Amino acid sequence: MSHKKKIALIGTTGASFYGFRADLIKKLVLEGHYVYALTSEYTEQCIDKIKALGAEPITYNLNRGGLNPFADIASYLQLKRILKELKPDIVFSYFAKPVIYGSLAAKAAGVPSVIGMLEGLGYTFTNQPEGQSNKTKLVKSVQVMLYKIAFPCIDKMIFLNKDDQQDLMHAYGLNVPEVHILGGIGLHLDQYPFSIASSDPIKFLFIGRLLKEKGVFELIEAMRIVKKNYPQAHFTILGAIDHQNMGALNQDTLNQLIQEKLFEYPGYVTNVQNWIADSSVFVLPSYREGVPRSTQEAMAIGRAIITTDVPGCRETVVDGVNGFLVPCWNPEALAEKMCYFIEHPEQVGLMGFESHKMATEHFDADKANKKLFEIMGLKQSNEKIT
Repeated sequence: MSHKKKIALIGTTGASFYGFRADLIKKLVLEGHYVYALTSEYTEQCIDKIKALGAEPITYNLNRGGLNPFADIASYLQLKRILKELKPDIVFSYFAKPVIYGSLAAKAAGVPSVIGMLEGLGYTFTNQPEGQSNKTKLVKSVQVMLYKIAFPCIDKMIFLNKDDQQDLMHAYGLNVPEVHILGGIGLHLDQYPFSIASSDPIKFLFIGRLLKEKGVFELIEAMRIVKKNYPQAHFTILGAIDHQNMGALNQDTLNQLIQEKLFEYPGYVTNVQNWIADSSVFVLPSYREGVPRSTQEAMAIGRAIITTDVPGCRETVVDGVNGFLVPCWNPEALAEKMCYFIEHPEQVGLMGFESHKMATEHFDADKANKKLFEIMGLKQSNEKIT
């Protein structure tokens, strides 16, 4: 019997396949496996990029931010029908709703191996400075109920950090036959070449969706504090508003901030490597992450990091070695560490080099993909993707 498998990856945005799954898809195709990429949010450009990776894109309907149970049931039934037609050997779902409905559909369709991966627990599991709203608590309770229904259908579950496993599985008594901690999806490091950071002037960079839980409001306040002492301090924010997320920054607020000229805002960009290379220090004051890709990218290029001491983020920084961990929701502490780099510019390069070493050791996509192949029960050659 051939060891070549049919593998269905179930996600949401088309961009997630060529943005976060590209190296895995290329490696699967290189090894002779047939890959289906099921996407619910896409453009024709997304479809073309997925095809260029060697996968077959398949579209389905799913509102990842919606709360309509009838729409979600329809998504489940559609996924079940698709999987029955495809007859994959492995279904690998990622993100909350695909893990829930994709796993249920895979088990109902008789798929032999069902794998789920949560790269973070999302907004409903993220603590807020003012406490969670009643709506968020309700959504979280529904989400936990759905996980309790879906987890018995999952053969193997992957988390990026141990905190997520603890806060979901252990806290709510969820079980699957196998649980794996990946530690980060990793990067194709050749695409993020190391460069020496400029420290004249010090340039601070944030990359991420403009969400409350990414620490955007604390970042803005910290910028104002820094500017009082160092008016020429330079800040750049890259990223778009995620309108389907309950914690999204609204457009009117963003427009006001842009008019204030507190920071440079190019919006969403695709050439993040260039922006990181032009920066000195990467800043991510997030409330919670899986293991943030943006920080991994900045580390690979050799940038010092300021981030919060929360699940996921703390996996990227050894405090005082390649950057600093600061308390969550604390713009004063964030500003203090920004000022430290302005006052000690020699630390930009020293800590940036330590970041690069850590990224090479811990965030190499080849190593991460080797783990994923092992989890999927697939053999692989030593041939590397290009």
